[in-house]
Amino acid sequence: MSDKNIKNEKMEAIVSLAKRRGFIYQGSEVYGGLSGTWDYGPLGVTLKRNIMNLWWKMFVDDREDMYGVDAAILMNQNVWKASGHVDTFTDPLVEDLETKQRFRADHLLKDAGYDVDGLSLEAMTKLIQDNTIKSPNGNELSEVRTFNMMFKTTVGPVDDESSISYLRPETAQGIFTNYKNILDSYYPDLPFGLAQQGKAFRNEISPRDFIFRSREFEQMEIEYFIDPSTWEAEFEKWIGLVHEWTNALGLPVESVHELEVGEADRAHYSKRTVDFEFDFPIGREELLGLAYRTDFDLMNIQNAAGKNMEYTVKGTNTKFVPHVIEPSFGVERAIMAVLSTAYTEDEVNGEKRIYLKLPEHLAPIKYAVSPLLKNKEELVVKAREVYDALKKKHGNVVWDDNGNIGKRYRRQDEIGTPYCVVIDFDSLEDNTVTVRERDSTEQRRVSIEELCQ
Repeated sequence: MSDKNIKNEKMEAIVSLAKRRGFIYQGSEVYGGLSGTWDYGPLGVTLKRNIMNLWWKMFVDDREDMYGVDAAILMNQNVWKASGHVDTFTDPLVEDLETKQRFRADHLLKDAGYDVDGLSLEAMTKLIQDNTIKSPNGNELSEVRTFNMMFKTTVGPVDDESSISYLRPETAQGIFTNYKNILDSYYPDLPFGLAQQGKAFRNEISPRDFIFRSREFEQMEIEYFIDPSTWEAEFEKWIGLVHEWTNALGLPVESVHELEVGEADRAHYSKRTVDFEFDFPIGREELLGLAYRTDFDLMNIQNAAGKNMEYTVKGTNTKFVPHVIEPSFGVERAIMAVLSTAYTEDEVNGEKRIYLKLPEHLAPIKYAVSPLLKNKEELVVKAREVYDALKKKHGNVVWDDNGNIGKRYRRQDEIGTPYCVVIDFDSLEDNTVTVRERDSTEQRRVSIEELCQ
């Protein structure tokens, strides 16, 4: 079996587990679904929050130079005009001439084995025509043209040009528009950062690969404002911080790769960009990005809105518009990387076992508590005492008395629960319980007092 087939099978297994065990469902599935949208079940939403809370702790709560913001999703249309999104936030679109279905031209070319980085629309069209590349339905394709990915809407009762707004395609502009507010409210020392977590929306032509590329997703972004003379040193610091983040997610070091993006492939505002790629089951793809945006965004605001974006260095008359380093993290891609890393198959007592080897601090459920026998009232009462104590301490604790102990272990292994706690008849005598560890399947006796302290 080829490596590609093995990876595809792993991806299918992860998607199946995610739905079966209540991590992630297809959006609007009961009505036939809506492409590019996903709903999170009880385990998925907890895993997602654990990742987002970890990020916030690492990059905001544990630092003195970071300030959190939460900007509105709907913004004045001039935000997106000044930033260039109205004119340039596009993907190359191609159409099936028979079915009228639309596809990403660059995706079709990459799937056919062509390198399309930096290619113009005309060059893509020529590649498609010269090599008679067909649509996934086997039909002829149109010429390649641009497609703006922003969702357009109107605000207020009148539908005209002045009422146009957009669902934000990124959270970054909400940070930039609040830069002056934070300066006026806090006057922080340089360097300092503004951090935001929130929804973003992109009208993807062809969303695919599970939650990797979707139309509605969550971002965690930082705009770090610096003296332009220090940008190289600050950029290197952020490279190190990104690796600390991927380590905290439990991602293998050998699966995380730095890609120095060449000038031809960088966004027009970037003087340096490093993409951090991960070995997903779908292949090596971008996990997150780090860009040096110079003063592009603040100068856009200064020029378009007529607001002074200069920073005055405390105790001096030195003034300048700060430059910006932007680490941009996608929540869904982090979740997919964590699930891909955690998904494990092995054998226990000659039987195949599937389990999620999730880091303990990310696992949706930390403990599962069970009475050895659910029809023995004294065991149930004792188990409830242990459950209540652990629940009060950790929150993410479940009660599980369904089926025999072996089935309970397998069920908890599959959702990544690190520890199963079993109350048996010895527990009634010596106040100890059996704690079974997920990865090794080893069991040990632990006092209830030690477990719950």
